[in-house]
Amino acid sequence: MRIAVYCSAKDRIPEEYLALGDVLGKWIAEAGHTLVYGGATGGLMTRVSNAAKAAGGTVEGVIPQRIIQAKRMADNCDVLYTVANMCERKQKMKDLADCFVCLPGSYGTLDEMMDVIASGTVNEHRKPIFILNYEGFYEGLKQQTEHMRELAFLPQVEQYAPRFVDTIAELVECIKKCESDKK
Repeated sequence: MRIAVYCSAKDRIPEEYLALGDVLGKWIAEAGHTLVYGGATGGLMTRVSNAAKAAGGTVEGVIPQRIIQAKRMADNCDVLYTVANMCERKQKMKDLADCFVCLPGSYGTLDEMMDVIASGTVNEHRKPIFILNYEGFYEGLKQQTEHMRELAFLPQVEQYAPRFVDTIAELVECIKKCESDKK
């Protein structure tokens, strides 16, 4: 499977968050999956891609011209797709991926996450998205989702919705189930 990972590109985040990238990247490679990510350097992006590569995995990056101009292009991709802008990057990653994983991140991660969720909601795809709520990182988002549901902005039962998980182990089990459901 091709697993798209959305995550922070910031280097100055706590080491425990950076280590999530090491664990996930290594597992993706050892399980025989392909990592699809933003193709840039920094933070969790570097850690997840380096770990996948070090474990013998295939790494595919999708990078906008602006990030190349900023000299932040990763050098560890087996395949690197160059796109004009962030909108094209999101679409290309959605097209390539079989499922999506959101690690902790900021605005870019939230943008990518919401794009996948919104497009899934209108049946543009049925690919699952898993959000790692490590140490409650996305607890506020979970609360906002419930608030929207309470006020009927979201249906009580969604046809497409993200799946929040609390640990890498739980995430891995969800991806394995997703993989077996595809067979």
